[in-house]
Amino acid sequence: MARLTKKQKEAYAKLDSSKSYDIEAASALIKDITTVKFDASVDLAIRLGVDPRKANQMVRGVVTLPHGTGKDVKVLALVTPDKEAEAEAAGADYVGLDEYLQKIKGGWTDVDVIITMPSVMGKLGPLGRVLGPRGLMPNPKTGTVTMDVAKAVKDVKAGKIDFKVDKTGIIHAAIGKVSFDADKIAENANELVQTIIKLKPTAAKGTYIKSVFMSSTMSPSVEVEVKSV
Repeated sequence: MARLTKKQKEAYAKLDSSKSYDIEAASALIKDITTVKFDASVDLAIRLGVDPRKANQMVRGVVTLPHGTGKDVKVLALVTPDKEAEAEAAGADYVGLDEYLQKIKGGWTDVDVIITMPSVMGKLGPLGRVLGPRGLMPNPKTGTVTMDVAKAVKDVKAGKIDFKVDKTGIIHAAIGKVSFDADKIAENANELVQTIIKLKPTAAKGTYIKSVFMSSTMSPSVEVEVKSV
C-alpha cells in the first residue's frame, strides 16, 4: 500500500469508517477531508440490488441537479443548417454536422455531451465504436436526440446529467464540486438518489438501494445513511 501523506493521514483521522453519516454530515465531511489543491469533483457511488445483465433490471435515467455540476460542460450540437442558430444561441460550444462527423471519425472526442436530431442519427451509427466506449453516443432516452435542440443544450449546461448502472450494479455520478456549500452538495445528492428510487425496476427484489458512498477526487469514501437521502 502506498504511504499516506501528512494531509491524507489527517483526513483519515477525521473519518470514522465504522459508521455511516446522514447526507448533510457526509457533505460537510467531504469538504473537510479533501486535501487536493484544485476544486475537486464530488461523486456518489450507489450500489443497487439489481442484476444489470437482465434487461428488465437495467436502471438508466437523467436528472437535473438543482445546483448544477460545477463543471463547464462542453456540448457539441450535430444539427442540420436550419438548427445551427438555435443551438448556438442556447450555448452549444460546437455546432455543425459533416465537418464534425469527419473529426470524430478521425478520433476527435474533446466534448462532454453530444446533442443531435433524429434525422442525423443514421450518420452517427458508423461512429459507435468511437463514441460508445466514451459514453458520448446520443440517446433519445437521455434527451440528447431531440428536435428541441435549444432546450437540450440549455438543460445540459444547467446541470442535467445521465446515469446508468454498471455491470457490477453500481451507479457512479459526479454531483458537484468540493467548493460548493455543504447543503448544495447534499441537495444534489438527494436529487440523484430520489430519481434513482423512482426508477426502481418492478423485477428488482429485496433491498433496492444497498449502499451509498460519497467521495471527492483522491479523498477517502464516506458512507451515507441510505435512509437520510
